[in-house]
Amino acid sequence: MSNDTTLVLGATGKTGRRVAARLRLRGTPVRTASRSSPTRFDWSDPGGWDAALRGIAAVYVVPPGVPGPVHEFVARAEAAGVRRLVLLSGRGADTWGDSAFGLDMRSAEDAVRGSALEWTVLRPSNFAQNFHEDVFHAPLLAGELALPAGAVPEPFIDAEDVADAATAVLSETGRHAGRIYELSGPRALTFGEAVELISRASGRPLTYRQVSPAAYAATLVEEGLSEDDAHHVAEMFVLMERGLFSATTDDLATLLGRAPRTFEDYAVRAAAAGAWGR
Repeated sequence: MSNDTTLVLGATGKTGRRVAARLRLRGTPVRTASRSSPTRFDWSDPGGWDAALRGIAAVYVVPPGVPGPVHEFVARAEAAGVRRLVLLSGRGADTWGDSAFGLDMRSAEDAVRGSALEWTVLRPSNFAQNFHEDVFHAPLLAGELALPAGAVPEPFIDAEDVADAATAVLSETGRHAGRIYELSGPRALTFGEAVELISRASGRPLTYRQVSPAAYAATLVEEGLSEDDAHHVAEMFVLMERGLFSATTDDLATLLGRAPRTFEDYAVRAAAAGAWGR
């Protein structure tokens, strides 16, 4: 029998842990699931999915890094009596064309949007938190970030805003059915400008250097990524350099009734927390 519990996948990840905390604060029953959560969930092990879905009304879906599994997951969610799905995807997913980037997210969108359930898709820009919670952090600690991004800006979005948006959608039954929200920050910055703001906020001398996609992929392989994963990450920057994601949107304001947080606000908060050293 279904109830009002929300299942949060990727519950230890960048957005999942933030969404779960917000839902709990609202008084929403939450079941958190990940490979390390008490409710174990692994996209490569469908044997545990049914237990995670039992008694669930809505699911926050953070898709796996490979195409395919979300189709079976959606079928099981329908069979379990789930009513709503909120999918985390990527900015402008239907503009990526024949790029090798984002096949996983596009497959997940096909599964969710083709289901009989009430669904909503969130497509955020690159997270500001990538500069201290993810792949850009270690290079900044070493003093230099080198990426295949040049003069085309990116409207970085704060992960706190993405979590606010996901929580609103999960909490407002019916209002967001069949909607796709393209989420961005309030203004676009080049990566060089973003690093300069972080340098100023942290008080550390930090530099940015543009490299080729091939050179960046090679660096990622040296750092331990597979060649396929490294190419996948580098391909994202190739798409970004086409300017496909550089414009800001009003979708976050539409959802939340307020402007997005600025990158400066992010940089100040992260620097004050010691993200790049003191």
